[in-house]
Amino acid sequence: MSHLGLVSATAAAAKGFRVVGFDPDAALIASLEQGRLPVVEPDLDELVAANRERLSFTADPGDLAACDLVYIARDVPTDDQGQSDLGPIEELMALVRGARRPQALLVILCQVPPGFSRRQPGPKGGLYYQVETLIFGRAVERALKPERFIVGCPDPTQPLPPALAEYLKAFGCPILPMRFESAELAKIAINCCLVSSISVANTLAELCEGIGADWREIAPALRLDRRIGAYAYLAPGLGIAGGNLERDLATVVRLGSAQGSDVGVVRSWLANSGHRRFWALRTLHAQVLDVGEEPVIAVLGLAYKENTASTKNSPSLALIANLRPFALQVFDPVVPAAAAQHPRLRGAESALQACQGADALVIMTPWPEFARLEPAEIAQALRGKVVIDPYGVLKGPACLQAGLRYFTLGAPALT
Repeated sequence: MSHLGLVSATAAAAKGFRVVGFDPDAALIASLEQGRLPVVEPDLDELVAANRERLSFTADPGDLAACDLVYIARDVPTDDQGQSDLGPIEELMALVRGARRPQALLVILCQVPPGFSRRQPGPKGGLYYQVETLIFGRAVERALKPERFIVGCPDPTQPLPPALAEYLKAFGCPILPMRFESAELAKIAINCCLVSSISVANTLAELCEGIGADWREIAPALRLDRRIGAYAYLAPGLGIAGGNLERDLATVVRLGSAQGSDVGVVRSWLANSGHRRFWALRTLHAQVLDVGEEPVIAVLGLAYKENTASTKNSPSLALIANLRPFALQVFDPVVPAAAAQHPRLRGAESALQACQGADALVIMTPWPEFARLEPAEIAQALRGKVVIDPYGVLKGPACLQAGLRYFTLGAPALT
């Protein structure tokens, strides 16, 4: 019952299936039975409550004997180099093999490297791999309305087993069967295309800042080009974060290097991400840290993105780690200030309280509630006048009108 597992189980129940949510952690199961969810995800609490009649939770593997399909959906932890720890997945699969009935299908939903499914012991006839579609902050939407199902099969020329086919068809999207290795690489391919778009946006947005162009004016023109598309990811950011993209890039570099493939472009994406990650720090140094004495900095947001409590590779935490000599006032709607581990950090009760008496405001996570802040109130609370807003949460002209100096990605500063 990981983030992925809990969302997937609830979506299955919402489609009318009886679902057993299993986890060997009895304390976690007890919390779920009492309605306390271990993750922050918009609309998930309501969806779980609405479907409890078809959704049960258990720490007893024997209860899996009632199931026709058993999905392995444990989160795959990664280290700072993007390497996956697959041991817990293999342990869970071994436990499930001993508990399920022989004719039940086993489906790996975790993100695993190419070759993992084929290497699993035993006959492959009842084993499948399905590409997960989890996006933190949009997990419920993605689980209920998937764009497509990519299914790795022992033999993609054969039809899917009836139980798996019936379940997947309930979601009303295209189903793409393929061999194990193709499905495992398909997820990585999707993320590589996403990272390439991010890298293009970041590189050209930085040029915009220097030459007086505005990337927000350029991006709509790109979306109208059929070769790029209306849904292309063209928003500039502070590098890749969250762990999943980093893991997939590390996998491509490792596999490509092992077989002599040119992975230079992937290495350049990683370098670009590292450079862009510290845009806010560079701006803060130029505007505040290098020109004033004993500055106080307000930081809004600690999560790596909005609508999640995850801080994996968070740009905000990376910024804070480089501000150890300075006093900080921090607020995040769901992540406690203690997650930052900074010697001169004070947690605030609200966004405006974090701004009180600060020389600069840095908005590092685009939480929706930050967009509701009034620039005039920010200006009144701040001691200084600098607002660094990478994601454009606030309206730049309104900040300028309130007497603030405004800096955002992809556009000239408003001062």
